[in-house]
Amino acid sequence: MQEDSNAVPIVAETTGTLWKIVAQPNVELFGDDTILIIESMKMEIPIDAPEPGYVIEYFVNEGDPVEEGQIIGRFSPKT
Repeated sequence: MQEDSNAVPIVAETTGTLWKIVAQPNVELFGDDTILIIESMKMEIPIDAPEPGYVIEYFVNEGDPVEEGQIIGRFSPKT
């Protein structure tokens, strides 16, 4: 696990399945870029970058179930 004192959690906003990882770790993102998509009740819910930065790591894989409020990764804001 990489250390980053500015890291913020990526949190599942709903219960469902991690349908697709859009942003790969260590790739620069802009604010509002989609990080990943959760499928819940046949709906696709995008999780967006809160600000410019990059994903450090994910704790789940595509196809894994996720619970609302679950920390599913870490994001590093651009400094």
